[in-house]
This record gives sequence, structure tokens and C-alpha cells, in this order.
Amino acid sequence: MKVEIDPYTGFCFGVRNALHVAEEELKKSDSLFCLGEIVHNEKEVERLHEKGLEVIDHQTFRQLKNTKVLIRTHGEPPETYRIAFENNIQLIDATCPVVLKLQKRIRESFSEIAEKEGQLVIYGKKGHAEVEGLKGQIPSNAIVIGNDLKDLEKIDFTKPIMLFCQTTQDVKGFQELVNEIHHRINQKGCSGKHNFTAHDTICRQVSNREPRLKKFAGKKDVVVFVSGKNSSNGRYLFQVCKQVNPRSYFVTHADEVDASWFNAGNHVGICGATSTPGWLMESVAKKIQGFTN
Repeated sequence: MKVEIDPYTGFCFGVRNALHVAEEELKKSDSLFCLGEIVHNEKEVERLHEKGLEVIDHQTFRQLKNTKVLIRTHGEPPETYRIAFENNIQLIDATCPVVLKLQKRIRESFSEIAEKEGQLVIYGKKGHAEVEGLKGQIPSNAIVIGNDLKDLEKIDFTKPIMLFCQTTQDVKGFQELVNEIHHRINQKGCSGKHNFTAHDTICRQVSNREPRLKKFAGKKDVVVFVSGKNSSNGRYLFQVCKQVNPRSYFVTHADEVDASWFNAGNHVGICGATSTPGWLMESVAKKIQGFTN
């Protein structure tokens, strides 16, 4: 049985950078607070917790004073920075550069759309840390649209619309949303006089993985996808594998791998989400290779 790990899988640049920043800081001190899970992977969070990284929520953050707190890749709204200044909290900012750029674009675009009495719309997962950070960049509420078409009822299609996208959303879903908005604008008879601007702000490090993953999974007898249960990116990419290879299985760690999934002579592919550490995929590979031995 041959076992192969996808060379294009695992941490994206933003996650790698945040983990590097956290580990470098933990070398200087025994502990460090992190505002939310640094990565959506339970095993990696456990590993860093053993090194002294303590995950806190926003309520706990507001009560801290005179300490250091890590900002993860998803970014934070300006309110978080204000609280840090008032409470003498030193922020170690590991926000992904792609997210920082998007935050800036949303701030700069708000005045433009506000002058037209229009609406700023974000395509993303409700309650996701990145989306909350994006919403916090503007003084009035942005409209968040997920994959449920009922969310579109929040939009007034007779008024100007400016659309942005959470960086980790899928390109297909974004394009379908753009087409649906155009359709509903036409239904209102506003196509000739309406102003609709769609900004594709999806990170290509993430979106480019889908075609590569399809190719990788399609050439394997069995695919084992390794990811944290809380990773929306992981759940999506697993479905990509499942579509091209029905013998695809989702695991969070090596102990969940089942020997009955494999047959002698199988070519097994291992891949993961942008939040899946390499060491975790290697442990899964080792477990599968043990079945052969």
C-alpha cells in the first residue's frame, strides 16, 4: 500500500505566520494569551496550550490589564484595539496580510456607498471571527449573507449594493451569489439605473487548492482528509474530495483511522485544510502504513 501526503495541503501563509509568531513569543515567556483559537484544529491548539498558549474569549479579554495578547489570523475590529489601549494590553498582531488589506478596503469603501445611501454586503459565515472583524470596520451594520438564499431578503435591491467576500469562501458560491443579486435587481426593474459592485476578495492561496485537490483525490484509491471539526474550510475541502472520490474519509487525528477503509495495494492520499498541521497528517500516514506492516 502506497501512502502519499498532498504537497500543496496544510497551513496557508497566514496560519504559518501566526504560529511562528506565537512560538517565538512563547520562547521568551512561559505563557501567552490568544484571543480565540489560533487555528481551527483541536490537536494543534492542544500542542500550543502545552507550551503556554491560553485561549481566551472577548469577555475575558476586556478584564485583562498589563499583559500581552496575540491577535490571530482572522483579525479584529477597531474596538479590540481600543480596549487594549485603555487596559495597557500589548497586542501581538498576527492578522493575515490578506485580511488586513480587506479590512482597509471595506473602511475606504464605506464612505463611497454611504454617500449613495447604499448597502455594504459581506458574503461569509455568520459569527466567523474574520466576518466579525470586517463588520467592525464600519460605523453602521454591514449585511452578512451566507449560503442560505433567505439571507438575501435583508437586501433592498432598489438601492446601491457593494459586495465583499470573506477571504476563505469558495469562488463558486461567490459567483452564484453575484448572479443571484443581478437576477433580483433585474426583477425589480432596476438594472439600467442600479449600481452594483462585486469585489472578489477571496484569498487565492485558499481557492486555488480546490482544483489541485480534485486532481490529487481523483488519482487515489482512498483519500483520508485530516482537519479540525470547527474548520469551515476543512468541511468544504473534504466535500471537494468526496465529490471526486467516494472513498474519502474525514478524521481529526490518527486514532480515528479505520483499517477496514483500505485494501492491499491501495494508493492512499492524505490531505487537509488550511488549518491542518503537517505533523498531524504525518501521524495519520504513519498509522496507515502500520496497517501494511
